[in-house]
Amino acid sequence: MDKKTLKDVRNSFLSYFSKKDHKIVDSSNLVPNNDPTLMFTNSGMVQFKNVFTGLEKRDYKRATTSQKCVRAGGKHNDLENVGYTPIHHTFFEMLGNFSFGDYFKDVAIELAWNLITKEFKISKDKLSVSIYAEDKESFDLWKKIAGLSENKIYKISTKDNFWSMGDLGPCGPCSEIFYDHGDHLKGGPPDSKDQGGDRFVEIWNLVFMQFEQISKEKRINLPKPSVDTGMGLERISALLQGTHDNYETDHFKTLIKVSSELTKTKITKDNIASHRVIADHFRASAFLIAEGVLPSNEGRGYVLRRIMRRGMRHTHILGSKEPIFCKIVPTLINEMSDSYPELKRAEPLITEILKTEEEKFSILLARGMKILTDNLSKVKNNRLPGDLAFKLYDTYGFPLDLTQDILKNKKISVDVSGFDKAMNERRQSAKLAWKGSGDEAVDKIWFSLREKIGATEFLGYEHDKSEGIVLSLIKKGKEVKEINEGDEAELVTNQTPFYGESGGQIGDTGYISNSKSNFQVIDTQKKLRDLYVHRGKAVSGKIKIKDTVILSIESERRTNIRACHSATHLMHEALRRTLGKHVIQKGSFVGPDRLRFDFSHTKPIQKEEVKKIEDYVNRMVKSNSEVRTRLMTPKEAVDNGALALFGEKYGEEVRVLSMGNDKDKYFSTELCGGTHVKNTSEIGNFKIVNQSAIAAGVRRVEALRSTQLANYLKQKQQASYDLDKITSGKIKSLHEEIKTLGQKPIVVDTLSSNEKIKKLNKQLEQIKIKFILKDKTKNKIKDKNIKGINVRFQVVKDFPSKELRS
Repeated sequence: MDKKTLKDVRNSFLSYFSKKDHKIVDSSNLVPNNDPTLMFTNSGMVQFKNVFTGLEKRDYKRATTSQKCVRAGGKHNDLENVGYTPIHHTFFEMLGNFSFGDYFKDVAIELAWNLITKEFKISKDKLSVSIYAEDKESFDLWKKIAGLSENKIYKISTKDNFWSMGDLGPCGPCSEIFYDHGDHLKGGPPDSKDQGGDRFVEIWNLVFMQFEQISKEKRINLPKPSVDTGMGLERISALLQGTHDNYETDHFKTLIKVSSELTKTKITKDNIASHRVIADHFRASAFLIAEGVLPSNEGRGYVLRRIMRRGMRHTHILGSKEPIFCKIVPTLINEMSDSYPELKRAEPLITEILKTEEEKFSILLARGMKILTDNLSKVKNNRLPGDLAFKLYDTYGFPLDLTQDILKNKKISVDVSGFDKAMNERRQSAKLAWKGSGDEAVDKIWFSLREKIGATEFLGYEHDKSEGIVLSLIKKGKEVKEINEGDEAELVTNQTPFYGESGGQIGDTGYISNSKSNFQVIDTQKKLRDLYVHRGKAVSGKIKIKDTVILSIESERRTNIRACHSATHLMHEALRRTLGKHVIQKGSFVGPDRLRFDFSHTKPIQKEEVKKIEDYVNRMVKSNSEVRTRLMTPKEAVDNGALALFGEKYGEEVRVLSMGNDKDKYFSTELCGGTHVKNTSEIGNFKIVNQSAIAAGVRRVEALRSTQLANYLKQKQQASYDLDKITSGKIKSLHEEIKTLGQKPIVVDTLSSNEKIKKLNKQLEQIKIKFILKDKTKNKIKDKNIKGINVRFQVVKDFPSKELRS
């Protein structure tokens, strides 16, 4: 058996299947696209879900991937086991090969068997398989292809060996390959009473999608069966390095060594679990942040924060009071950025977020310990209430085991059922917070339409007007042959100058017409990356499929949108230069009259920083420089210094926008498919008009340009003038009232209007007080005997209540 590093195993797997005519497909994002039902990508098949269901077709029928996965919630939640078992992780890579209606069981089994026994040189004697009990075909194939004896093929009758995508849809039997690590470890083979130990470990799962569940009672054969397989990279790497323990692999040894050095603790059997938790949870946190997920109190951000705080708690267990996670970043980048370059691009952000969270957690941990100590007096029957244990967990990052450990010496237990109840309630609220928060699922009609009519050719980079042919008309969610005057509908043509909303830029508006009809476009959307859908209303005539039409956008509106989009690029770079490279885009809105930009940053922007950002942008605008557009691969773009959006999935070719002269270099270079100005001078004057916090670690700036900015400044000036008019009248009135009382107003010429009014009001009050105290009708002193006690009263009329309190 060859000993391979984790990198070697990944490369060998992909190379093997590439030679077997599989397309190597990049890992999809950890935040799934077009699947709002998933919090995180948890298997290799997620990015191919629409292919397996028949909604989407690719230009290949065989694929292989090394997929980034996170399992820390829901069905696969096992967070508390991470670090204490050899195989549990929050973040891991899933190796897989896939067939979309191409090969099936025989080829899948042969490919898998040859890889592990011939390429990886794993002893056949150490291998066994499990199958679904009713899957006789797989039973026979394993005997024939692998030469396995019947006692090495375990028939599993439970649903553990039958996979389904949901209650309805594609499904089929599974076949798992197991490796026997030897009798020095506990555990028995699959389906035995001793199963579940460390001895027999599943290394590969082959899923054979051969049925479609069309109702609870009925299942039919799929016309084109498919294959989906999954092999944990960390698990197979451990095997090939001669261990049953994933944390003993070269990759984890490196991270654990750094954890030991930074915490200044020698690794022992008593603290090894803490080092493993730190290594695993740090890795998961870094990858999630690299995709733009930031810690928060809901949704994906809540799960990230839980992972981070559990890991950070273990640094405190090891006695370290200094931030540790942020110092491991360079090691992870050195280990994994070759395969995942997003780590290197996101290094400043990862470091900044980890450091900030660690500093917060140290404070919260101290508070949590105090709360726990303060509440011990309320404990009855030596049992801590479950809701209090959960509060410590949820608010202060105290996992249940930490609370139990602290209380163990005091002989106090925890109400675990009460804790579990509170935990389930929190999980349900978390699900409500994130469900649908990602990209929305795309309606089935757009998949079938894209398959039937193909991609829309976009002409809008160079043209505001073009001819086109109507290919589809959608009315109330269904395709129709024609639409009539007054109908609201969606219209698709073979080509269009209309930009479909994406990348923060709103869709174009305008008209689609010919001599017999006119359709007003109120919005343009882009479906499945390249299907442009014009939404609007037929204002006259009748429009039919195959009609030739003229498509005309509102040119002035587009001109303003272009300028706002280019201004956004310049502002993005200005923010990074002013605030730091941790700034990444978290969202944007580019309209014709304003722009909005959300980005990662933990504190308000200071006035001098705002001015610096504005100066950067306006200087680039005045540089009067040409905007350059180039087409290249995503890798070429990033290698040339282009800024890519975190978590964005790009095609094989991208547009790269460069603008602004900055010492013989471009000021801003970004990957962008939006529409932009030809010259920076077209942007006009630029100003930030508002900033705010919209979430933990996320700021929003709003800005205006050119005519919109001039109108804003004019309105602001008018409002200031009106306010001055009001305050001047108030100041004059105060002057006159003070003079009426025979006094001279104090000098307030150097103060602002509000301060002038404040000072004069105070002077007037003090003058009135003196008059009241001198007026015997308003200031009377009375003596009274109450139960033998002489009491003197002072009765003052019209005396300011504020002065009485002071």
